[in-house]
Amino acid sequence: MAAADFDGAAGTSIDIPAVEGRPRVVVFGAREDDGSSNWREVGGRIAQLMADQTHPIAILGLSDASAMADVGFGATLGQYRFDRFKSDLDAPPADRIVIVGDAVSQARDQWSNRSQPLADAVRFARDLVNEPANTVYPESFIDRTRAAFAGVDGVTIEVLDQADMRRLNMGAIAGVGQGSPRGSRLMMITYRGAGGAPLALAGKGITFDTGGISLKPNTNMWQMKGDMAGAAAVTGAMLSLAKSDAPVHVVAAVALAENMPGANAQRPGDVVRTMSGKTIEIFSTDAEGRLVLADAIEYTVGRANPYALIDLATLTGAAGAAVGPEYAAMFAREDSHAEAALAASAATGEPIWRLPLHPAYREAVKSSVADVKNSNTSPAPGASAGAHFIEYFVPESLPWVHIDMAPIDRNEVNRPLIPVGASGFGVMLLDEMARNWRPGRA
Repeated sequence: MAAADFDGAAGTSIDIPAVEGRPRVVVFGAREDDGSSNWREVGGRIAQLMADQTHPIAILGLSDASAMADVGFGATLGQYRFDRFKSDLDAPPADRIVIVGDAVSQARDQWSNRSQPLADAVRFARDLVNEPANTVYPESFIDRTRAAFAGVDGVTIEVLDQADMRRLNMGAIAGVGQGSPRGSRLMMITYRGAGGAPLALAGKGITFDTGGISLKPNTNMWQMKGDMAGAAAVTGAMLSLAKSDAPVHVVAAVALAENMPGANAQRPGDVVRTMSGKTIEIFSTDAEGRLVLADAIEYTVGRANPYALIDLATLTGAAGAAVGPEYAAMFAREDSHAEAALAASAATGEPIWRLPLHPAYREAVKSSVADVKNSNTSPAPGASAGAHFIEYFVPESLPWVHIDMAPIDRNEVNRPLIPVGASGFGVMLLDEMARNWRPGRA
């Protein structure tokens, strides 16, 4: 190491020469510029660099129990792969990664009680987003969710189908799915790990988005199998909270639909009515995510009376134009609510950047023939217009955070914790906010 001037900086590594036939030995740098260590990223780097090893891997040199659990967490996310549809793939090595240190008992407790449920939930969300739309659609999304929660205490799952939603006058979410033979679904997941009013989560779950009658171009349309990443993240966060016995009460609305240009599909110019009686003019059937969230939010607020609401959606391409591929866009009416989201972002490493709400943008979503319109909202920026549209269905007195994750739901380059493909963004962020955000609490 001295001969190579290896100084242990984060992101570096060096192979130690070994006798032929002996296992590979690699030293990984972990020291950040401020002297700290991001052990999760170290674990991810180790898992990725050593992925082709055919013998067991042992990781040594960790400072304490938290470092041991964090390395395990990072390795679990870094070694993620989605190859279930490859017929000629050699099976990856099956040997375990063994993490060696002094604080074994404490590390094992932290791993089993917190790190493993969270890592498994992120991987579950990634699986849902990576799956093709012919295998994950509203009904099968629900089936997979029920299987994931099987045997987990404190959880109830209820589902509204297309007929139920029509009966409840939920014309917005039902309208999005009416062009597909696979009707819309609203899945409600409740986890009761504590008493009192719940935190509400709402996730956009468009299992495939053709744009409907406002048909998208073919280029990159395949990526629209991931337009349910918000729903996957919300479901994953609930799975993490429940499996770790978190002392919280949370309810999640998972709004599922397939947006297809069928003979019965809704049209530009149509007007739909939400369950509260509010009306929406459809300017573009490709602005459908905000429609499914409108009814989901109204149903959840009316039924659960939450103390706060967070919605998560791959809502607008405009969010990506505003913040690029390194952040999700975040909106909040109150500074303190935005600060809570930013604090959770800093704690989890899931990056968000606050964008503006403005009275002029709020005015821009109003319609001349209905209450609001779902597109054609100039001069409001697209991401802000989407946020204001959703805001219209959130009571003014309810603490609310909207996260447009469209820029960051998919990763195009390998990173230590996120291999190429679905990022699973939002699971860690929502898990953190559910545990720590109580608006108005000193």
